[in-house]
Amino acid sequence: MTTIKKNAAPSAETQIEALRVAKATQKEGQTKEQTKLIAQGIQKGIEQYKKQQKAKSRERDKLKKKSAQTKNNQTEIIDTPAVVQQIIYKQHWLPWGIIIASWVGFGIYLTYTNTL
Repeated sequence: MTTIKKNAAPSAETQIEALRVAKATQKEGQTKEQTKLIAQGIQKGIEQYKKQQKAKSRERDKLKKKSAQTKNNQTEIIDTPAVVQQIIYKQHWLPWGIIIASWVGFGIYLTYTNTL
């Protein structure tokens, strides 16, 4: 069973990044205390964003794992012998009839033109 740390100390990298952003947006006449409070707010925002991204990542991993399992199950089902369907293409008789009639007509034409 895992335990969740409620008051985990933020990483040094997050603290430095938050302080850098707070100093970059610092206004004239702003005290160090105010800048420090702003940095803490930014730090909390960064931590919350990271938590959300981790949760989304876990959810995506769960979905990938679930889809992989269903895909494996489907391949097992597909691998079992099934009824093989044969596709039979049937062509209409009209095009073949027209071709035969034209060749017969052409043959008759050649027969009568050569004898005359």
